[in-house]
Amino acid sequence: MLVFLKLGGSLITDKDRPYTPRLELLNDLARQIFSTLQDNPDLHILLGHGSGSFGHQPASEYGTRNGVSGQKAWHGFAEVWRQASLLNRLVVDALNNAGLPVITISPASAVHTRDRKVVYWDLSPITTSLERGLLPVIYGDVVFDEVLGGTILSTEELFAHLALHLHPGRILLAGLEAGVWEDFPARKRLIPEITPTVLSGYNSVLGKSSGADVTGGMLTKITSMLALAEKVQGLEILVFSGQEPGALRNALLGENTGTLLHC
Repeated sequence: MLVFLKLGGSLITDKDRPYTPRLELLNDLARQIFSTLQDNPDLHILLGHGSGSFGHQPASEYGTRNGVSGQKAWHGFAEVWRQASLLNRLVVDALNNAGLPVITISPASAVHTRDRKVVYWDLSPITTSLERGLLPVIYGDVVFDEVLGGTILSTEELFAHLALHLHPGRILLAGLEAGVWEDFPARKRLIPEITPTVLSGYNSVLGKSSGADVTGGMLTKITSMLALAEKVQGLEILVFSGQEPGALRNALLGENTGTLLHC
């Protein structure tokens, strides 16, 4: 079974403190992935991660998501790439130290877009990595765009394109929150599941994520993931907290502690 797993930027970094990784938690997440794969050889994972307090800081400063034009903006484009790459190295190191055969597939060097829509992406490095038992990693990153010059694609946007071609059974979105809250920010009523038919009833309460996030808040992410579930038959998406002890392993094994998105 193929699973897409995202380690959210709010989970692996302190989004309120620029350029601050949560290394202890990151190492624990890596160990959970390793032990789960060791016990389940038929499980395959494509891992993605957000940029958190790394890439989102310069992205917000330079407005990179909205397009790139002029020398200053292109310098900002390069700085977003640099910061996202720095965090990716920390993620890769944690996975490698846990014993995982990890390899990064950098979106900036592989993805080409037109008005933020992917028009070209050679997926053979990803598919070959999965076939050879490696753990491919992608991340929210800058990309060159035919209309905007340059922009940023979130991990969810990258997953959306990949899912149409690789057909995962589940997409796991590990963040800080236990799931999607009906009463955010009070956080007393967790929504156990959301389908496209009931989404509109939650639009006013989904709220935006805290901290700098240039690729959209919770409503944007939930809407895009449900649209994807409508296109990929049988796909389930789970939004859950990755900081609870053992929660990542349980999610990888099929538990639905959090909010389940499906058709």
